[in-house]
Amino acid sequence: MTLQMDDLQHLANNRWYSELPVPFQQFIQEHALIQHYQKEQAIFYSGDAFDGIYAVLDGAVRLGYVDIEGTESIAAIAEPIMWFGEISLIDQQPRSHDAIAIQKTRILHIPSAAIHTLLTTQPQFWFHIAQLTSQKLRIAFLELISIQTQTIRQRLALRLMLILQGYGNHVLIEKNVIQLSQEQLAQMLTCSRQTVNQELQALEKLGVLNLAFKKIEILDQEQLHRLAHTRQS
Repeated sequence: MTLQMDDLQHLANNRWYSELPVPFQQFIQEHALIQHYQKEQAIFYSGDAFDGIYAVLDGAVRLGYVDIEGTESIAAIAEPIMWFGEISLIDQQPRSHDAIAIQKTRILHIPSAAIHTLLTTQPQFWFHIAQLTSQKLRIAFLELISIQTQTIRQRLALRLMLILQGYGNHVLIEKNVIQLSQEQLAQMLTCSRQTVNQELQALEKLGVLNLAFKKIEILDQEQLHRLAHTRQS
């Protein structure tokens, strides 16, 4: 199945893809496989061998890990269009986390054989793979600093802002609604659901957002941004 016009528009709003050289963009368009996943179906599990890189075209994917006691930790929710799975390409190690569809999801998949051939014949493209990983590393450092320096409300605001921006993936923010449960948000922030609920209600009273079932509508992006980037004195 080939990419549709809507898929190409999604790709154009992905910051990483939009800045790629034309030959790399053409490679993605020519080698992309479109895959469909049902709710709670795995794209891959922690420990699996590298089989390619992925991007979400429609739906959403939970990136995280379940420990031996069954406790789940969520690192991020990948939505259109966010790339994932490239870490194992770089370090040649098994998958470090699970990738599970949280609703009906359509995925763009570049198989490992194709990407390895490209990088062997065109090694200059490794720079762009490094850019993709560095983007996520920058976000990880930002969140680590947030944990050390900000209140839970500020950390919540930062996480909502990052989700809205597609973790740096979006050229433009096209929507203001985040499809996410409070339980999932609590797992991301490593705090209780009750704490997240209290802080969300406080932000709702400030006019920053509006709460609904498994949905958060951002009403004031500027105020959310100010909260997210405020450091405690």
